[in-house]
Amino acid sequence: MNLKTLILAAGKGTRMKSDLPKVLHKVNGIPMIKKIIEVLDKLNSKENILILGHEKEMILDSLGDVHYVVQDKQLGTGHAIMMAEEQLKDYDGDIMVVCGDTPLLTSETLEKMYKKHRESGAVTTILTSIVEDPYGYGRIVKKNNLVSAIVEEKEATESEKEIKEINAGVYCFDSKKLFRALSKIEKHVEKDEYYLTDVISINVNNCEKVETYTLENNEEVLGVNSKVQLAEAEAVLRNRKNLDLMNNGVILIDPKNTYIEESVEIGADTVIYPGALLQGETTIGKNCEITGNTRILDSKIGNNVNIQSSVIKESILEQGVTIGPFAHIRPKSHLKEKVHIGNFVEVKKSVLETGVKAGHLTYLGDAEIGTDTNIGAGTITCNYDGKNKHKTKIGKNVFIGSDSMLVAPLDIGDGALTGAGSVITKDIPSNALGVTRSKQIIKKEWNKK
Repeated sequence: MNLKTLILAAGKGTRMKSDLPKVLHKVNGIPMIKKIIEVLDKLNSKENILILGHEKEMILDSLGDVHYVVQDKQLGTGHAIMMAEEQLKDYDGDIMVVCGDTPLLTSETLEKMYKKHRESGAVTTILTSIVEDPYGYGRIVKKNNLVSAIVEEKEATESEKEIKEINAGVYCFDSKKLFRALSKIEKHVEKDEYYLTDVISINVNNCEKVETYTLENNEEVLGVNSKVQLAEAEAVLRNRKNLDLMNNGVILIDPKNTYIEESVEIGADTVIYPGALLQGETTIGKNCEITGNTRILDSKIGNNVNIQSSVIKESILEQGVTIGPFAHIRPKSHLKEKVHIGNFVEVKKSVLETGVKAGHLTYLGDAEIGTDTNIGAGTITCNYDGKNKHKTKIGKNVFIGSDSMLVAPLDIGDGALTGAGSVITKDIPSNALGVTRSKQIIKKEWNKK
């Protein structure tokens, strides 16, 4: 495929009313500009070139190693393409131009558009859409089924305003003829800008063929210029994601109220209830059940896991784990097979081996806990001394009595147990009892005094 792409991403996006560059605003968990690049990568083009300007350093920090040119002064779309001429001076092929704020475009649409461009022999092909209310859009004027002009709203005649085919802002060009035409366009005085659409009139005046490819799904034409449009695009992508998951065997009880980001992967027959928020690089296995008000971020969840109304971040839950309700699994935690974490339990940077149980009201931080150990209600690993974090090691088949305070650093051997209400400050050998408890005193009739 002899194709390169140019991505327009230099604008300030003032209508977003944000310090963040417009193209870095996220849609369903991914910055708009990254979404566009992902779509274009599927075309297998030779090169994607970004045209950057406003806050280019911030964009480059987000994207990493990309090809780009700089438009220091934002003088319109035509001027933006001119900035890439030097980099493309030795290139003889096709150029596709897209905007960095159109995250709803699909690779299928762009592939079909490019195919028509090649097969038709056109020097320029424009992506268009048929809309019921075309107000504000550039109208596609045709003669003998070929484009004769793109007319903007304020310049359109009454008959041209009735045209419902509009410019969607994506183009395929013959590279050499594109830059030849750009050298002839003039600045529009009223806006002090060079318009890319003026290339079309030059093509037509040269008796060159200008074609269109009409969108099958009008929602793809949505450009994001405000927070309202950002929410609209987010809703569309979220719906696409949910439909894809359901078509691959995932059960969503109420898709409209289930929030699953682009990069999340879920296995067949997993049931997701409304209100769940699944984010980032999260993978979830088969036959799981995740109830509402659960948030999972950048975590790996095995098969047959049950999670009720809990928060899980940057952690691993292996097969058969049960969580919640109202548990908090913090980063760098690893819960192995059949671990049970109950209500109001917090786990941080800890490894819980197979079969560990912590049923209620417990904090486990910087801990290693052995197989089949039971953690009683109210247990706290006291891991922080005000300056440093220390580790608690608990062996297998240990019974930690309710309301135990385990003051780290601490090592509790296999088969040991602690008495309820104990503050444990010294290591406990295997199979031993550790208990610290004040003597109970009863003073009869004390309350009558």
